Amino acid sequence: MSTHKRFVLVLALALACAVPFAGAGASARRQTAPPPQRPAPPPQRPDVPLDDEDVERVETDLTNVLFTAVDKNKRFVTALKQEDIRVLEDGVPQQVFTFQRETDRPLSLAILIDVSASQERTLPEEKSAAQRFVDTVIRQQKDEVAVLSFTGEATLEQGLTGSVARIRRAIDKVEFTPPSGYVGGGILVGTPPISGDNQSRAASTAIWDAIWVTSREVLAESSDKTRRAIILLSDGVDTSSRLKMSEAVDSALKADAIIYAVGIGDSFSFDGVDEGSMRKIAERTGGRAYFPRNEDDLRVAFAQIQEELRSQYLIAYSPSNKSKDGSFRKVQIEVANPELKKQNLRLTYRQGYFARSAVDARPKSK
Repeated sequence: MSTHKRFVLVLALALACAVPFAGAGASARRQTAPPPQRPAPPPQRPDVPLDDEDVERVETDLTNVLFTAVDKNKRFVTALKQEDIRVLEDGVPQQVFTFQRETDRPLSLAILIDVSASQERTLPEEKSAAQRFVDTVIRQQKDEVAVLSFTGEATLEQGLTGSVARIRRAIDKVEFTPPSGYVGGGILVGTPPISGDNQSRAASTAIWDAIWVTSREVLAESSDKTRRAIILLSDGVDTSSRLKMSEAVDSALKADAIIYAVGIGDSFSFDGVDEGSMRKIAERTGGRAYFPRNEDDLRVAFAQIQEELRSQYLIAYSPSNKSKDGSFRKVQIEVANPELKKQNLRLTYRQGYFARSAVDARPKSK
């Protein structure tokens, strides 16, 4: 069985009670078959160089936080020092062990493309901009990208790969497929088949479900030594998710994934973009939301995401709260330098993380 079909089959069965995941064949949607054993995680990619001195999230109790600093002119500040900032966890100051620019660490990105009816008119421009982004950002033999499309269900178009050619082909084949009875403008005529809700879900948008699947089943399988991010292309109008936005945020936080939300919608036939939802999903994970109004703005948005990925700082600290209780810990990063405070810098970072549980802390068998 191909990797693509095996991936879809496992996800469809594993999420049968929560999130349907579209696959290549009917077996991916069958919920009555006994679930197979989850396959072992793929071996670590030999083409991703690892540095023994890098901070490990899994083998130590250090907490990693990425952040960016922007001045009042929206320019990235790249000359901060450790003494310029301070870190608090649940309001308690923390001792920082690592402070460094993150310009060279490998990237693990997932490009998540909404192909519901509201994106029918804008999809060609989205695909073109995404391909240019890949051409510019991805360093072969170092970075890796996955491509997923979604409506009411999500489909893995391309698993994590460092091949730019494969990524481009995967983006190119993403397309809007109208459901039965679709006449345009989001209008369906006729009655969906009695056998299931596939047709109705094909005309819907399940953003939170798609983020949950991407975080847990795609990015969580990447190396712990990469920077993980989701680039979400959607109007932010969720119509059919089984999960809540908060659950999508939690899944991204647990995978250490930042979300960059690019809000694109069809205001002529639909309701436009839900900017509030797109901002929340991005800011809570330490990312940003962009709302391009035309193709030029879209290219600028991707260029800004590229710049931000190369302008991040990494902070690592050992939490003063040593409890391995799986609880959510709120993180704050503040400017401590009085002179820099006057510049009103804007710091962007994830708002918290989930502590490891006692089970997570057990040594893994080799």
